[in-house]
Amino acid sequence: MIIPSTELAELLQGYRRFREAGWKSERERWASLCEGQQPRIMVIACSDSRVDPAQIFDVHPGEIFVVRNVAALVPPFETTPGLHGVSAALEFAVQVLKVREIVVMGHGMCGGCKAALTQELSGTDPGQGGFIANWIEMLDPVREPIASELGTESRAAERAMEEAAVKVSLANLRTFPCVQEKEKRGSLTLRGAFFAISDGILHLLDEKTGKFSPA
Repeated sequence: MIIPSTELAELLQGYRRFREAGWKSERERWASLCEGQQPRIMVIACSDSRVDPAQIFDVHPGEIFVVRNVAALVPPFETTPGLHGVSAALEFAVQVLKVREIVVMGHGMCGGCKAALTQELSGTDPGQGGFIANWIEMLDPVREPIASELGTESRAAERAMEEAAVKVSLANLRTFPCVQEKEKRGSLTLRGAFFAISDGILHLLDEKTGKFSPA
């Protein structure tokens, strides 16, 4: 007999509530989903436990294809040997599922963005591999202008870095040939978003002005 930990027991309680309420009420949907999925939108979000895209957008199972990682970052296109998790998910969403929109959603109080801004992980390897530090190096090019203007300790600087990270990911998305081709044809749209944890308000990026405004 498996004796669950306190943490697992809480998850199992949630699972049982899901079986009694969520699964039963969506039974026909689940039955159709066993044949495959056809989400029209891909959401790239942070792994932060406070910003679950399915909860924020109040969607049903099968409606969005989600990738989550530290700071909601997309690496640039490259074919060097290695395990390219985000790139593989992107390729699957664009080429196989044929999603019509990709939303990159950053968020407030992002630990990854703060670490990139303060460089607090520089030279360290907390996971004995330096994985976080290497990952957030993608934000190095936008760090200096922000640090020069706003410093590294203010909330304004953190917010600027969080918004800049969304723009970095959008720029990197556009280095993928499949994205370039479909965006040019008008069959794929890229969007930037920012969810403010403090007030629960979603902001959308206007790429023409570079500004985020409440949705």
